[in-house]
Amino acid sequence: MNFDKIGLQVPEILLPNKDVDLHKWSVVACDQYTSQPDYWAKVAEIAGDAPSTLNVIFPEVFLEDADGDKRIASINNTMQQYLDEGVLVPMEKPGFVLVDRKTSQAPSRKGLVMAIDLEHYDFNKGSQTLIRATEGTIVDRLPPRIKVRQDAAIELPHIMVLIDDPQRTVIEPLFEKNPQPLYDFELMMDSGHIKGYAIDTPELIQQTVDALTQLADPQVFADKYNAQGRDVLLYAMGDGNHSLATAKAIWEKIKEEADDVQSVMDNPARFALVELVNIHDEGLQFEPIHRVIFNVNPQQLLKDMQAHFNGNCSVVRCDNEADMKARAQAASGDNVHIVPFNDASGYGYIQITNPEYTLELATIESFLNDYLEKNGGKVDFIHGDDVVNELGVKEGNMGFFFPPISKHSLFKTIIFDGALPRKTFSMGEADEKRFYLEARKIK
Repeated sequence: MNFDKIGLQVPEILLPNKDVDLHKWSVVACDQYTSQPDYWAKVAEIAGDAPSTLNVIFPEVFLEDADGDKRIASINNTMQQYLDEGVLVPMEKPGFVLVDRKTSQAPSRKGLVMAIDLEHYDFNKGSQTLIRATEGTIVDRLPPRIKVRQDAAIELPHIMVLIDDPQRTVIEPLFEKNPQPLYDFELMMDSGHIKGYAIDTPELIQQTVDALTQLADPQVFADKYNAQGRDVLLYAMGDGNHSLATAKAIWEKIKEEADDVQSVMDNPARFALVELVNIHDEGLQFEPIHRVIFNVNPQQLLKDMQAHFNGNCSVVRCDNEADMKARAQAASGDNVHIVPFNDASGYGYIQITNPEYTLELATIESFLNDYLEKNGGKVDFIHGDDVVNELGVKEGNMGFFFPPISKHSLFKTIIFDGALPRKTFSMGEADEKRFYLEARKIK
């Protein structure tokens, strides 16, 4: 059942059968703990010989290993085995899965697993589609992901897609309808608890469709964002940007190779299973991702930055970190971007007036990317002030502290500025990311 105007399909979702140990079945998104093979070794130890999504995903920590093709072949074989042996079975009826996730940081984060239409998604810069990327898509990162998915019999999503629903009309009311429980268990590696419920009656499906249709109403959209004349944005990528881009690339290839495009429009690869999350959910937190630059001359960089911004950029040196934070806070205001920094000389902040972009990070990167390309240097993406304080003050380094992006301004930023720079924000800690659980046939 497809609802084209809101880019939604009511999918036939596959779940593990009642004999599967869900604690061993469900593992975290493949793009987490990418520098921690010990984490994945522990996951393998927990899963043992039991059916597990670990056997049907490719953790990115192993992407550079020499046995990649062998691993992908094993993934595809195991997917088919899980289907043939009834490890994965369909829900009683096509529908959605209502999710309530407890994490280490939040008692509850609610979501709705459904399928979205890739015909309404375009990850390219300047996209005005119903479904949009929130950060720049690095096309060079797609080929290894395409290799994993292109022959896969099923998909298991770690993709989280955001809706901007301040009145809580889509997901939250479903919990009041006493939906049928599907699962209820502790996630491995101290990652919290998860419960799932079936949303598969015509009444609840229609209620969901009606609420999303209202959010996508062009006039409602225009009034909400003061965006008259702009195309509606209903779904914004949260996590799994490159996974959804991979699904899109494969779908476009299927259409390209078809003798008649209309003949493949019912192909299951046209859709992608995702978890929908309301950006206003109290359990959803955005955290900033800072930058540390290595192998640069900070004094020259700051001088060139001032020239780049044509007199709209000033640099203020401070006595210490506390002084920097206090003075940077006092300097904040409308139509000005304040970016604290540190280097071997100490602390300070950059003040840029009349910025072209909405976010401080976008403003700095409009200069920084070109500067590093021309002058050399390396950038790393950092979680936490403490790491920036440790690394930024070393000789030849420079750290930039960015404020957390307000999740309440994300949609408006995407509508007016387009996709954000990569690594702008993180939706929680690694152990809060989506765990693989539900699946859907894509062949």
